[in-house]
Amino acid sequence: MKKENLEKIINFRHELHKAPELSLNESETFAKIHAFLNENTSLFVEERDGWLFAAKEGTNPSAGSIAFRADIDALPIDETGIALPYASSHKGVSHKCGHDGHSAALCGLAMELNAAAPERNVYLIFQGAEEIGEGAKKAKSLICEKHISEIYAFHNLPGFPEGEVVYRNGLTQPASEGLTLFFHGKTSHASAPEDGANPALVIAAVVLHIQKLLNKTNKGMLLCTVVGMEAGSDDFGISAGEGRLMLTLRAEEEDEMKVLEEEIIAYAKDAAEASGIEIDHSISDDFPETRNHDTGIQKVLSAAERLQLPAHEMEELWRASEDFGYYLKECEGAMFYIGAGEEGPALHTKAYDFNDQILETAVKLFLTLI
Repeated sequence: MKKENLEKIINFRHELHKAPELSLNESETFAKIHAFLNENTSLFVEERDGWLFAAKEGTNPSAGSIAFRADIDALPIDETGIALPYASSHKGVSHKCGHDGHSAALCGLAMELNAAAPERNVYLIFQGAEEIGEGAKKAKSLICEKHISEIYAFHNLPGFPEGEVVYRNGLTQPASEGLTLFFHGKTSHASAPEDGANPALVIAAVVLHIQKLLNKTNKGMLLCTVVGMEAGSDDFGISAGEGRLMLTLRAEEEDEMKVLEEEIIAYAKDAAEASGIEIDHSISDDFPETRNHDTGIQKVLSAAERLQLPAHEMEELWRASEDFGYYLKECEGAMFYIGAGEEGPALHTKAYDFNDQILETAVKLFLTLI
């Protein structure tokens, strides 16, 4: 990359970092990306509902089209305890997953493409709402619309040497979903609990039963984490009448996760009914499996070898979920990772900040994949 272009995307990354936005509220971020692309490239840019894309026409469109994706949303984490000249100006919101860096890298690729003549059509997808599993559901439509045959994305990954290409064959990130169970009973005076229908014991029974459900043999990893539960209030004179249980289900196999979901709901309904309590539920933050294609990973490794970058195969999947899996259901490709440094703070922590030193590495890998 030209030095001035690298400096531009570093500065742009810092600009995005200053003004982070949560999932489904990324209007300012989209505007900044759109403006950057228009000011620094002649690529075609189109903004859609919750995402935008840039396109560079190839010299031989019949060669097949390739796409790259960047996520742009931030997290509900207050940026404290870290002194940055470009610190978040939005209280309670910050880029603690590095999506500002992912977006800046794709903008860097756009600038490189602007001066190039690729044989293939190239599409750059900037999507919101990755953190809640919603963004790719919309943006994946471009795969079919533009006859895209392969797609790639990277995620920065602290804990690995800076600039190292980290990968996993097959399943690289699991499916997950948020399951919330709502219990509607009846309040009563605490001295006469028999006059009401308190959901507390039912909630406790469901939590204990989940452990039994997890003890059976499965094809792969299957987890259920209690992320929250509540019943009643802090009024010692009232027996609770309402309750809520929040669970995160996570699995290597989507079908096993859905079976666990059904089993939990069925048991909860039976237990609630036996206690005179009504129940309903909701599903949120649902993510698919992110399963790499063999050809996609091989191309990533070939690109790394051409660039003389070290590569490291992960033995275990990265347990965090990623909505890039929706694209990989539509066409071939891969999600890979770039080491952000072995000693740096972990993702989703207040002390974390994207490592600008890996921006050029990401751009070079993308160019080599093209």
